[in-house]
Amino acid sequence: MNEEQLVQLGVDAEVLLNTEAFNRTINSLVDSSVQEFLGSAPDEEDKRTNAYNHYKALVDIVNTLRQQAEVRDQINSKQDEPTTEEEE
Repeated sequence: MNEEQLVQLGVDAEVLLNTEAFNRTINSLVDSSVQEFLGSAPDEEDKRTNAYNHYKALVDIVNTLRQQAEVRDQINSKQDEPTTEEEE
């Protein structure tokens, strides 16, 4: 991927992260995973494992989007730096 594509990916990621509907959906899914985990019986290890894995997947999605936005910021910051070459 070139820098232009990475910047656009970061822009798209930030838009998604700042969308109320996205955040409500993620929070609802996290709450559901936590409730499933906490509501499991002591002998329901598979149920807890599945709930934990679901939670981790949601966290990975959000962290990936944040990382994409950070990469965009780093690229933009690098492009905004003044050149160190002296004019002749």
